[in-house]
Amino acid sequence: MKVIVTALLKSFLFWIIYFFFLRIVFLLYNYGFLKLEEISVAEAIASCFFGLKLDVSVACYILLFPFFLLFVQSIILQKWINTLRRIYTGIIILIFSIITATELGIYSEWKTKLSYKALTYLSNPDEVFNSISTSQFFLLILIVSVQFIIGYFIYKKGFYKWINIKKRNIKYSILFLLITPCFLFLGIRGGLQEIPITRSQSYYSKHNILNLAALNSGYNLFMSMMENYRFIDENPFKSFPEEKASLIVRKIHEVQKDTTISIFKTKRPNIVVFLLESWAGDLIESLSGFPGITPNFKKLEKEGILFTEHFASGNRSQQAMASLFGGFPALPITTLTNHPEKYEKLPSLIKILNREGYHTSFYFGGQLIYGNIKSYIIFNEFDDIVEGKDFKGDVIKGKLGIHDEFVFNRQINDLNKMKQPFFSVIFTLSSHSPYDFPSEKQINFGGKENSFLNSAYYTDKCLGKYFDLARKQPWFDNTIFILVADHSHNTNSNYPLETFEYRRIPLLIMGNPLKDEFKGRQICRIASNTDIPATLLKQLNLDTRDFFWSKNLFNPYSPDFAYFELNEGAGWKRPEGFFVINKLIDHYYVINMEPGVTDAQKDSVIIEGKAYLQQVFQEFMDF
Repeated sequence: MKVIVTALLKSFLFWIIYFFFLRIVFLLYNYGFLKLEEISVAEAIASCFFGLKLDVSVACYILLFPFFLLFVQSIILQKWINTLRRIYTGIIILIFSIITATELGIYSEWKTKLSYKALTYLSNPDEVFNSISTSQFFLLILIVSVQFIIGYFIYKKGFYKWINIKKRNIKYSILFLLITPCFLFLGIRGGLQEIPITRSQSYYSKHNILNLAALNSGYNLFMSMMENYRFIDENPFKSFPEEKASLIVRKIHEVQKDTTISIFKTKRPNIVVFLLESWAGDLIESLSGFPGITPNFKKLEKEGILFTEHFASGNRSQQAMASLFGGFPALPITTLTNHPEKYEKLPSLIKILNREGYHTSFYFGGQLIYGNIKSYIIFNEFDDIVEGKDFKGDVIKGKLGIHDEFVFNRQINDLNKMKQPFFSVIFTLSSHSPYDFPSEKQINFGGKENSFLNSAYYTDKCLGKYFDLARKQPWFDNTIFILVADHSHNTNSNYPLETFEYRRIPLLIMGNPLKDEFKGRQICRIASNTDIPATLLKQLNLDTRDFFWSKNLFNPYSPDFAYFELNEGAGWKRPEGFFVINKLIDHYYVINMEPGVTDAQKDSVIIEGKAYLQQVFQEFMDF
């Protein structure tokens, strides 16, 4: 029996050491981010200590099957069970190697660990491969291989125990069967405390990269998937009785007077929307961003209205689609575009414009199947949908698709043949990784984000050329242009994902049909992409009653607020202040109120944000 217990203990110790090894790999791979945040070696290594309890829990989960095998082996004395234990451990090592290497690949873009939601984004392997450079792809394959080989070698040589029992001892086998599960259970739940261990156990630092390093990757993915299955029947973001939450959210959206400041000179202008891939607020000098990255955008600001407190509702492109065309906030855990059965419950800006005589079109140089965007675009009944496969002739194509300058030219040529009024969307591509834009680099700063900054510079240069050409077209004088990002992106400012600084994006409304008194103005209203449908429809004097979650930014009586989703929580901002929470583990990343705000006002902001998150997700479930 001593041999059996020793084998189990050695396996347990192996997993603790292996998780430590994987954590060190994560920290070394992301050393650049640690340096940017001025994180000391001691702080980084502390993640191993704070991650230990979850590591123990996961190790105990993993050992449930080996425990059963060892018990069987103590009774039937079969040597083939040794091989089965080794194969099982090898498979788990491989799984963890793949999970953690995948996290290395997505962290720089998404600043998160692998979750159920991230898995849905990775469900299209071709798109994933095209989104990263070939060198990075093979580097990650190498890391998977190295992590597996090192892990399996250490296990086999130092911790795997071949068991060759020649004599049964039923009494000790029964004791092993009765006592060992108690210890495994205690390890799984994290001890004897009243509340079992959760992911919040690993959150200890103001630097979220260290919290993620401490968080066991397998535990995080497993719990994320469990939460996904749970929301089928139960709202995981419930904080209040449903009636109370609904009342709070209705009150948030109350408008004392339904009125609109008219900013258009004409009743039915053409409308062109530039959905700018990953354009963070940091790219825009007027939003306190870095100078010189988007000089053409800066020139265009003189012809329009720039919103300075505009935020992305979600952090992926497909989330932006439901906000822009359906006026629906982005969702934690999942994304609306992955649920075609719910599309019919959403209002559609495009269908309304179609009924009003607009010819609608959507242009993208890549593949719209990524994130299930195409199904949602088709549902919205655009008259024309043009994507990468529809381009012929002399165009330059990158790994993801046709670059922006060629898509821009194609759209201008098509608009010249299109009946007016038209509504046309251009979803840019070149500022998406792997940043293989067809131009020399002009930006010489940015560190790890230098390629991204240069890709934005390239798209900005394409914008300049687009408007030089568009001004010569007969439809230009009757066209409103809306330039807005789908979501933000990391820059050398290295704002954490769970901050409003990270989530700020540009929104510029410009064009000759804009009344002269509004040109060159900046508006400081707290808003998000969700507000664009109601704002636009009100300018066209069209009904917005179906767009409950969207507010009119040119109604002085509309409330000021912005929401963004996290994988497992949300950010909420009001004039009084803001907070960001991971609701599933009840962890506040930040609570920041303006000077002079009372405790009652602070509590009100937090109650509002929690209720808003609850009701957004509840409505999605009820669709």
